[in-house]
Amino acid sequence: MNCPLGVNAFRSSVQITAQQFSRPTASSASCIRLPTFLSRRLISAWSLSARKSQQHQSLRNTIATSPILPRSLQWPCSSSSQRIGLRTIFSGHSVTTHYVDLPPNYTDEVGLPFRRSDLNTQEVLSIFGTGTSTHAANKLLWILHGRRVAGTLEDPELEINTLGFSARERKIALEFLRKHVPVDEVTNAGLRAEDELAAMEEGGADGAQEPAVHDPGYKSRLKIYKSDADAAAAATGSGQPKDVGVYGMGAFDTIRARNKIKYEEELKRREEQKRIKEEEYAKAHPGGLQTVDGKPQRELSPRMQKWVANATSDLEAPPEMTAWERLLPSTIVVALFVGFLVTFATFYRPPSRADRLFPDIPPAAATVGTLIAMNLLVLLAWRIPPCWGFLNRYFLVVPATPRPLGIIGAMFSQQQFLSHFLTNMATLWFFGVRLHDEVGRADFLATYFAAGSIGFLGTMATLVLRRRLDLSTLGASGAIYGVMGAYFWMNRFEGFKIFGLPPDPSTGVQGLAFLGLLVGLNLAALASSKHHQMDLSSHFVGLSVGLVAGHLLEKKKEAKKQRRLLEAHVGRAAVPGDTANMGGVDKLILERK
Repeated sequence: MNCPLGVNAFRSSVQITAQQFSRPTASSASCIRLPTFLSRRLISAWSLSARKSQQHQSLRNTIATSPILPRSLQWPCSSSSQRIGLRTIFSGHSVTTHYVDLPPNYTDEVGLPFRRSDLNTQEVLSIFGTGTSTHAANKLLWILHGRRVAGTLEDPELEINTLGFSARERKIALEFLRKHVPVDEVTNAGLRAEDELAAMEEGGADGAQEPAVHDPGYKSRLKIYKSDADAAAAATGSGQPKDVGVYGMGAFDTIRARNKIKYEEELKRREEQKRIKEEEYAKAHPGGLQTVDGKPQRELSPRMQKWVANATSDLEAPPEMTAWERLLPSTIVVALFVGFLVTFATFYRPPSRADRLFPDIPPAAATVGTLIAMNLLVLLAWRIPPCWGFLNRYFLVVPATPRPLGIIGAMFSQQQFLSHFLTNMATLWFFGVRLHDEVGRADFLATYFAAGSIGFLGTMATLVLRRRLDLSTLGASGAIYGVMGAYFWMNRFEGFKIFGLPPDPSTGVQGLAFLGLLVGLNLAALASSKHHQMDLSSHFVGLSVGLVAGHLLEKKKEAKKQRRLLEAHVGRAAVPGDTANMGGVDKLILERK
């Protein structure tokens, strides 16, 4: 029984090869007629391997002699040695890069996977920057990789599936794919053109009058023949070529022209809608770390639009500045601020109870409570739109447009109540009052503000040197880490119990263990995929400043204790007639007094 493959519908260069598989054999009991799309794919694979390499030849031979080839894919009308190598099905790679491997169910709207796993959020940020969601970026990469493999990268009718992406996003995605996923786009496009030509010739042989109109997807309409107008324009070098085939303007050309007009109108409409939504979203999210997958807000009122415009910079891009030009002013301000804190801690004398603003409240509770109240006021101010412009300038650290005073103001700035404000302030209260009781108000405030300001300076330097000018930061976490670092260092050998645990006779966990826990938690956060959403630089720098401050405060506390003991000893020895038991140093101090 004969197995016709429709050889006449294919290229003459492979008709002889294909005829070998259509001859009758004595052992054939039945015959399988391949579907049209599969037969074209097999012939394209055969032609490509003949042109390309011995590598494809060896792969085809390996598959053809494989004993595990499914029976449904064997040729019952030929001997066991006559099998076609189906690279389309038995590919050894999970990422498709050749046109002959294109899955039969491929559609342009879905695309093809460009690697074993999609990009994560951090990778999307590093490639596309902010404003592109992780899902959208991976979808665009799937579609463009599929077009590169299917040979439809230049097909204008498929652009409707990427209307939601900007030209910049499409350019970045294509550059990324061409760099990391090598694909022979020219060869794939040529194979598709040959398959389409074969399909058109086969349709003409069957008496088809008009090709059916289809939605953009698996098939494309490459321009196979050069039109008369194109040939004339190429010969004369003048005039604009018209999209008319060599056989004149037919029904197919009319449908295509009509669809092209509809496509261009739809493209303009969607681009305009996307532009309007992006502007509204940018105005509704001033300052702070932007969420990657945020949803556009509803339309703003005219008054709200005015406040948003006042809080939004009119710069299209960060000003061109060197790293030192961005960091030097803030470094000078922080150095002067720390110098003021040291002077304040040296000469400050606590007032008497009668002169205090809150005489009935313990000094530690009054100091820490005032800091919490100031943070609460700034948190409420972020909810008032007229305040946005002022807060963005002086209560936010922005490396793109640095303002030195923003480093100090950002220590009082919180934006989320539960995840940011409540967590930070609860930690500040728990450790702040304890450190305050040990070192006093002046040293506590000096430690708090020095750790916070130097921590933000470290964050700003990190972002500037990494060229991440699209990020900004705020919060009191750096200052709070400084307070915890100083407290645990001063009590590094003391035992701490949490809810009575560990039980007696254990003295508890030493302060050094808690310091290690703080470092470990931040290192674990640094290794997570969401570390860009936390200001880990200010955490590490603030903790380091707290350790240094704790060491200095410990020395200061010890010196003060020795001074008091000496003064008490000298005071007891100052009784008349009681100088016999005094040492030489005590006598010298007494004589000076």
